[in-house]
Amino acid sequence: MSIDRIKVGLISDTHGLLRPEALEALRGCDTILHAGDVGAGVLEKLKRTFHTVVAVRGNTDWGPWGQTLRWTEQVDVSGLKFYIVHDLSRSPAVPEGVHVVVHGHTHRWSCAQEGGLWYINPGSIGPRRFDLPITLGIAVVEGPNIQLKRITIEA
Repeated sequence: MSIDRIKVGLISDTHGLLRPEALEALRGCDTILHAGDVGAGVLEKLKRTFHTVVAVRGNTDWGPWGQTLRWTEQVDVSGLKFYIVHDLSRSPAVPEGVHVVVHGHTHRWSCAQEGGLWYINPGSIGPRRFDLPITLGIAVVEGPNIQLKRITIEA
């Protein structure tokens, strides 16, 4: 019996800027999960390149395109449940049965496991904020196992 290996790109806070270096780093991903503050035009570009793109609305997503996004989403990837929200501090409780929470808003990378639940903030691949690095995450899911990796974009 073979176990599917699925590569998931984790991004947030593009604010309308989809860097070519970020697209290159995401090459080979089966799914992209965007944790909000998307910005106009970004989803269309992602959908031209990747099979599955799921995004949530962030606090700056107020244009007509942003109003079509939900505040939270849940995605099943090979049996692992991902919960996506922009601002974790304003989120309702994490739904039962979730394995990975993907969130944004701070533009700062973080990855921690608490009580068997992963919390990942991929940082930002959009406009640089202060002196923060430009980062994204890659999750490799193989059956019930997950590997999480930080990618830093030199820009």
